[in-house]
Amino acid sequence: MWLNTLLLALRSIRRNLLRSFLTILGIVIGVSAVITMVTVGNGATAAVQNQISGLGTNLLQLRPGQRMGPGGSGASAPAFKESDGDAIAAQVGGVKAVAPEARTGAVLVANGRNWSSSVIGSTNEWLVTGNWKLSDGRDFSDDELRAGGAVCLIGSTVQRELFGSTSAVGAQLRVRAMSCEVIGTLQSKGQGAFGNDQDDVVLMPIKTLQRRIVGHTRVNTLLVSMNDGANAEAVKSALTQLMRERRKLAESDEDNFNILDTKQLAETLSGTTKIMTMLLGAVAAVSLLVGGIGIMNIMLVSVTERTREIGLRLAIGALEREVLLQFLIEAVVLAALGGLIGIVLATGASIGLSALMDVPYRFNLSVNLLSFVFSAAIGVLFGYFPARRAARLNPIDALRHE
Repeated sequence: MWLNTLLLALRSIRRNLLRSFLTILGIVIGVSAVITMVTVGNGATAAVQNQISGLGTNLLQLRPGQRMGPGGSGASAPAFKESDGDAIAAQVGGVKAVAPEARTGAVLVANGRNWSSSVIGSTNEWLVTGNWKLSDGRDFSDDELRAGGAVCLIGSTVQRELFGSTSAVGAQLRVRAMSCEVIGTLQSKGQGAFGNDQDDVVLMPIKTLQRRIVGHTRVNTLLVSMNDGANAEAVKSALTQLMRERRKLAESDEDNFNILDTKQLAETLSGTTKIMTMLLGAVAAVSLLVGGIGIMNIMLVSVTERTREIGLRLAIGALEREVLLQFLIEAVVLAALGGLIGIVLATGASIGLSALMDVPYRFNLSVNLLSFVFSAAIGVLFGYFPARRAARLNPIDALRHE
């Protein structure tokens, strides 16, 4: 009986292919929209997490200023010193590396080409805190760090713009009025979490930058990388206490520095993208309900058109539940077919949009299965009333229907 009922339902759908396709169009659009929104949203979340992790793992950033956001007064707060970083490394537990960072912008000149870039002064610990790897050359020697040697490391963007495809190691690079030797190039990290090009950078010993470029000893940022498994709150508490002591703040004084935890930043941004993904998915799901209403409407029309057929089946002995099952299966087949077509379209759209937006494609099996099951459930929900109406027709009245 089940097989015969299914064959009858498929035969009825095949007789009106265009109408059947228009009927499931709402389901197709709804399923494909939901899956596409969720898939692209998950890819965007993964991209944000990857970009934040590019800043460094378990990384804390200390910057002058009372607090971040509205009301902050970082302009009047005193800068850090290199000795602050040494004190953190010596006195705070759970710390893997500490790097002082001073930066400025400068025009670079090499091979007859000019390029504006960020110039950072720091130590080899900067490479550790930022998860930087060398693609060529070496890092700074102890003598170069102590004496402020005229050496530098360059990012892949600077390498490309000034040196092209040739190796830059051993070449001379002029930064403003100072000439330095390129001793290494950094592996590419791509776009940062805030849209900046992380590879557009020149790194030199901090003493070199202070003495020969900017002319002062201020440190803009202290980068603190924690050990894996370290308690971030305990480390931040110890950092706060130490920096308050070193900056001679009274108990009633507010902190004139702030500590940014990149892990918390990643969680905040990821949470925001997830909420937006859920919102867009919910909006797209409304079209599934519209598609379900379309199925109910067309099934009611079908019952009216086939009243004599239904009456004939009932008159020769078909049971009410068999007629109910036939029309219910038709509705479920239409909805399920729309779900399958929607999944195929969503897969293509998700891959295309992910490539266009430069975010990773993340196939989510559960979302695809849930969308398919939901589309079939809509067929049951909106197909039951027309099927029930068909099953309860009086055979005599149905046979008299014109």
